[in-house]
Amino acid sequence: MMKWTDLSDKKLLDRSFAFGLLGITLALLPLVLMQVPVAIGNFGGWLSGLGIALQLLAMSLAVLVIRQRKIAPELQQKAKQMTLVLAVALLFFILV
Repeated sequence: MMKWTDLSDKKLLDRSFAFGLLGITLALLPLVLMQVPVAIGNFGGWLSGLGIALQLLAMSLAVLVIRQRKIAPELQQKAKQMTLVLAVALLFFILV
């Protein structure tokens, strides 16, 4: 079985971006559906929680890339920017 630390930095950043985008979308979906007259039932909390969990996973992957020793400066800069964006999105969805 392959560990997350065995993957390349580029692949980790790609997965972090995908998980972050999916997490933001899932956390935003209940907010949008509250404005549209569509009943989503009890799934709003589940979608929001799953979205926040995916954002935390994406942020942890970006931090994993930042903490590696030998990394290209442009990848480290992308990881720092991704961490900042995910932290702001996570703060927004926790406060809402």
